[in-house]
Amino acid sequence: MTDRYVVRRAEEADYREPGALAPDARGYTRWCAVGFEDGSAHTDFGMSRLEPGGIIPTHIHSFEESFHLVEGEVILVTPEATVHLVAGDYGVIPLGVPHSWHNTGDEVAVWSDIYSPPPRPQHDYDTYRVADIAPGEPVKVDPRDPRTRSFGAITTEQMNPGKQSQELLAQSASMRTALLVYSGISLKMMVDSDLGSVLHTMFMVQYEPDGVAGPHDHPLEEAYLIMDGEVDATFDGYEVRMKPGDIAWAGVGCVHSFRATGAPVRWLETQSPQMPPRHAYRFQRDWTYLTDKLGAE
Repeated sequence: MTDRYVVRRAEEADYREPGALAPDARGYTRWCAVGFEDGSAHTDFGMSRLEPGGIIPTHIHSFEESFHLVEGEVILVTPEATVHLVAGDYGVIPLGVPHSWHNTGDEVAVWSDIYSPPPRPQHDYDTYRVADIAPGEPVKVDPRDPRTRSFGAITTEQMNPGKQSQELLAQSASMRTALLVYSGISLKMMVDSDLGSVLHTMFMVQYEPDGVAGPHDHPLEEAYLIMDGEVDATFDGYEVRMKPGDIAWAGVGCVHSFRATGAPVRWLETQSPQMPPRHAYRFQRDWTYLTDKLGAE
């Protein structure tokens, strides 16, 4: 692999039966937009579909899994809880935790997911079928209920800087509910170490019409799923306008940038491994500034 990025268009979506990644599954297909075979070391990002009546029986992975439900509803069974998930819900399944998926509704359920590190084909995708866990009484995601502490829910209103007062928040105000706002960009954390993830994070990003992130790179991998609107992006000089349903991945050292197209744009983003406490961003403009300054001395 020479390219340090991948761009997949929504119309290129290739949903396949995942075989050993979901042993004994029925009615389940997945589009692996980027993964091990693309040269990724930390990220397998894709879209999953579970048909009505479909099931992915109880299994475990030797990698972390996080998800964000986009359409429909599913029941997720873990030793901790039986959770009724609807669009907007998200969560993390730690490494080695038994879990199963069930579509008991009348519509196809669709969710985005990240596996970190990527499942390896030569190791049966690092997945193991285990004894089934009997479902309990399903509970809905409640950010104030510790019984669903591995899950959360996000809405477009949570991305609005003007609606962050305590009376409008589902939880008591804290860094857990914080909305980071800068240079026309809003960021809401979803899956992180506070939720139980160790190897990756997942968050929602929104650019206002004037939102811009200049060329930069990271010591980590990022994946992006465009949810609403359009954004002009560059990856190592490759220019592309990304639209809803498009997915991209930037590997370590890939210089990338984003610019809104005159209207708000919102996307789901992941980082793996998790961001270091310092030096997570290397902006070209800062080092160009130093080059110019040194040249003038």
